[in-house]
Amino acid sequence: MTRLPITLLFLAASLSFAADKQAVFPEGASTAGPYSPGILAGGTLYCAGQVGRDKDGQYPPTFEAEVKQALENVNAILKKAGYTFADAVSVQVHLSDIGDFQRMNQVYMTYFPEPRPARTTVGGIKLVPPARIEITVTAWKKK
Repeated sequence: MTRLPITLLFLAASLSFAADKQAVFPEGASTAGPYSPGILAGGTLYCAGQVGRDKDGQYPPTFEAEVKQALENVNAILKKAGYTFADAVSVQVHLSDIGDFQRMNQVYMTYFPEPRPARTTVGGIKLVPPARIEITVTAWKKK
């Protein structure tokens, strides 16, 4: 007999969480697969990995411009959810060539203010061509 109230409590809690989880799609955004550009759950925003492809599907000719475009794609998700780069708490950077680390870092530092988020950078990753970089950001705000 006591199982019913406990079951109802768990069901209510799971429904409450599901209602608090929402997809974030910036204007004009399209995905290359079955995923959302961002998911907002509670005060945390999870941005899917962003490459340097623009809204027309084109990649810039230079690596630095590709990094900038990837970060602008992240920025569109952040803005749509009401966040900024200052709210970022964790970043993952995937580079097809770790030799591009310093070039990436020069652009990266112009986007993230102090204190900069925790970051993992991995090189030698095979990305979907012609992408040379993919950036994933997790941001948080107190609700």
